[in-house]
Amino acid sequence: MKILIATKNKGKYGEIAGFLAGVPGLEVVFLGDLEVEDEDFKEDGDTHEENAYKKASYYFDKLVREIGHDFDYVVGEDSGIYVEALADELGVETRRWGAGHDASDEKWLEYFMKEMEVRAGSVAGRGAKFVCNACLVGPSGAGIGELMREHFEGETPGVIVGEIASEVLPGLPLSSVFLADGAEEVYSMLGREKKNEISHRGQAVSKLKEYLTLLS
Repeated sequence: MKILIATKNKGKYGEIAGFLAGVPGLEVVFLGDLEVEDEDFKEDGDTHEENAYKKASYYFDKLVREIGHDFDYVVGEDSGIYVEALADELGVETRRWGAGHDASDEKWLEYFMKEMEVRAGSVAGRGAKFVCNACLVGPSGAGIGELMREHFEGETPGVIVGEIASEVLPGLPLSSVFLADGAEEVYSMLGREKKNEISHRGQAVSKLKEYLTLLS
């Protein structure tokens, strides 16, 4: 079984590929390793579920149906953070918010932490949750042009700590400042097994892994 992970974010790809390790006969491919013209793709859904499906279906149509790559399925993933002090400002717009999508991870996080200092204070308003939706698409027996789609969700509540607690991981800047409920260290300092267990992405992709194991 060959699956494309439809993200160019190396950090996200590494996590998803790691979560899926152990599925019998599974080969995963990183979108960033392929040459594909995708300037017409728009990630403009109102929910994480919509965006995850948009990514998965777009790249299935583009790479499998149009170009002829031999992927059996494509996985699209969309995640974001919701912070009490920044209500209605993040969510599906998380990486495009603030310093913007083109800012480096460090610059984006610096802007975010300055806003938190001003608007959340030392304690109040630092409550947060991470949400993830992973969507698997592939051929459907329902008719020509139809796609099978399955969604898998995860959610982790926690808080934003007062200062950057560790080195910023490429593509995952917020993992250096998000402390999940019940955890003693921020996301980026957790071991893989522990993070897989509690993280939003780990929860969603673990459900995806169970589904793929049944297919294999």
